[in-house]
Amino acid sequence: MSRPQNDVFLRALLRQPTEYTPIWMMRQAGRYLPEYRETRARAGSFLSLCKTPELACEVTLQPLERFPLDAAILFSDILTVPDAMGLGLYFAEGEGPRFQRPLRDEAAIRALPVPDPQQELRYVMDAVRTIRAALHDRVPLIGFCGSPWTLACYMVEGGSGAASDYRTIKTLAYSRPELLHHILDTTARALIAYLNAQIESGAQAVMIFDSWGGVLSASAFREFSQAYLRQVVAGLVKERDGERIPAIVFTKGGGLWLDALADTGADALGIDWTIDIARARAQVGDRVALQGNLDPAILFGSHDAIEREARAVLDGFGANPGHVFNLGHGISQHTPIDAVEVLVRTVHEHSREARA
Repeated sequence: MSRPQNDVFLRALLRQPTEYTPIWMMRQAGRYLPEYRETRARAGSFLSLCKTPELACEVTLQPLERFPLDAAILFSDILTVPDAMGLGLYFAEGEGPRFQRPLRDEAAIRALPVPDPQQELRYVMDAVRTIRAALHDRVPLIGFCGSPWTLACYMVEGGSGAASDYRTIKTLAYSRPELLHHILDTTARALIAYLNAQIESGAQAVMIFDSWGGVLSASAFREFSQAYLRQVVAGLVKERDGERIPAIVFTKGGGLWLDALADTGADALGIDWTIDIARARAQVGDRVALQGNLDPAILFGSHDAIEREARAVLDGFGANPGHVFNLGHGISQHTPIDAVEVLVRTVHEHSREARA
């Protein structure tokens, strides 16, 4: 595995000195880009876009052609793994992702398989290989997955649990915790195999999205999310061809549990915009790098506001090793393109000045 020409992102994750703060954005290949919308229309459906490696490569590279970003992230979806487990993923118009066969009885839960990533998820590995070849080692490629808890939410609820306040999965957690632990353990083992296959195919860093970790109580978070984040991170390949493969964990709404998250074994923690980055850095010290944490809504503000808020994040962290600039969550589909241009330029320029 050759080193990227621009390796600032990888060095920042490993808390090594960098000449500036690297930036990439969650959901950076998305509907705010007209070229993405064109490719998505050509694909015919979101799932077809994900499952066609050449098109997944095309949209992965699109934001890099517009902005001098410091990393690419595989275009895929966190729900590919439950789909490969046989739950039947589909997207209902106006409803988001749904599963035809949600986990609603003990027999289905006990029968949950661990898919072979080189078989049922081969299209993802083909996409990783295609993207790596197309990048020509310009910047690193990030592979990713959802966390066991977040995937379990979708698998048990049958879709997003937000509308029902996660009633179905929380009922399972508090009435039959052993069944939920079986789902989480099986999913964790599937994710370890999935991420390691991405690494083998060419991913140079990996990220675990714990999108719904913040809906849990503190004790439930430790039992049902943190424990399985730790299990996944522990099972990951840490080095390939002499190069370290950093791992990032991102729990949306996880600001209260930074110490617990820093103990998962991850190299870096993603943080959302609800926590002050200076306080976060003071709390975790040198245990992990931090990734974040601009509120995505700031990109709807004036250019002056974007510059001011981006500088505030950079100044809050300071010119110390171990910061990757990102949004506190995925970029909105309504974001103006010129706002992203201002953000990327400000992060690069201001962080260079701070190190001068």
